[in-house]
Amino acid sequence: MDSMMRRAGAVAGSVMLLIGCAGVEPPRQSAGDMTFFVSSAGPGKGADLGGLDGADQHCQSLAKTAGAGQRTWRAYLSTQGAALDDPKFVNARDRIGTGPWQNAKGVVIARNVEELHSANTNLTKQTALDEKGQLVNGRTEKPNKHDILTGSRPDGTAFPGAPFTDMTCGNWTKSGADGSAMTGHHDRAGPADASWAKSWNSAHPTRGCNADALRSTGGDGLLYCFAVK
Repeated sequence: MDSMMRRAGAVAGSVMLLIGCAGVEPPRQSAGDMTFFVSSAGPGKGADLGGLDGADQHCQSLAKTAGAGQRTWRAYLSTQGAALDDPKFVNARDRIGTGPWQNAKGVVIARNVEELHSANTNLTKQTALDEKGQLVNGRTEKPNKHDILTGSRPDGTAFPGAPFTDMTCGNWTKSGADGSAMTGHHDRAGPADASWAKSWNSAHPTRGCNADALRSTGGDGLLYCFAVK
């Protein structure tokens, strides 16, 4: 009996060795399990995303191409009301579901909305991957793409409306030199060792709303996309 067990163990060990030599890898994360990504590209019209609906459709389309189209996707974007007391605004944090969210490699960036907007968030350059599972250029790379459109304050809420500055490029409908939009740094890096420079969702506004204006401050019209369910 002992000799049979030894032979069986030897055979099993040989099989594992052959598998390793053949380059067989353990099962990888399925694209369908992805619930968060940075868009690999913007819609192509600067900060004119076609409003929230257009931005959501863009996220949904990219997710479908990547194999995660069975989920409902939303862009992490806020909108402003027409005036300070206008209740018709949207908070980015309220439109992305409850979590948890994980990237294309299966790494969890946050377990819930509160953690996402806390110091414990795991959203970094290494984890904020695009829908293909690839890293997105940071501040020290060319072209720099670390400015991600959000239109949001650090807690994920909207800025007050007029007469305050436009922080959403006309609620994501402007593509000209006028207006601006708040952005965050996906690589958590900036020109200063300050909280705003390290903010993933509320670092600084753009210089305008067209593609050239977005690129001039280090962006490319990219979005954070979250699966609601």
